[in-house]
Amino acid sequence: MAGTPGHSGRRPKPTLLHIVRGTKTAKERAKNPEPVAPGRLTDPPEWLTEAQKDGWRYAIENAPYSLLRRIDRTLLTTWVVAEAIHREATIKVAQYGLLAKSPTGFPIQSPYLPIVNRQALILSRAAAELGFTPSSRSRITLGGPNPIPQDEDDDDPASEFFRA
Repeated sequence: MAGTPGHSGRRPKPTLLHIVRGTKTAKERAKNPEPVAPGRLTDPPEWLTEAQKDGWRYAIENAPYSLLRRIDRTLLTTWVVAEAIHREATIKVAQYGLLAKSPTGFPIQSPYLPIVNRQALILSRAAAELGFTPSSRSRITLGGPNPIPQDEDDDDPASEFFRA
């Protein structure tokens, strides 16, 4: 058996995703309560570029409501930065082509291509962790009331309509 005893196999999904998909009952949730991270994730870090801030806002607007919490900031920042670098490198590949000439005149792979490939891997991994993948979205069903954690500092007026 591979892995640590009691920790082998797939990583567990966040309870919120189970509830949204209708795959966990209240009784099952009560057996293994999960800590709820405080605060919704809203504004991008001030040090991001404008293009990265646009990517951040796009992710927040299109992620399942209130799924992303403040503790997820670093992971979302990773996704946003990788997406911006991927976009820039992809534009350069389109501009200069897949091949470049070496100093000796032989054709070589574009130096931007490894950047595109590496950022695609980072994007894929971060997207899977954040629940942004098509397979995650295809499993989401509305299985009862939405269990949005209540925050004392939640100033979103729509929050009261999305609580259980």
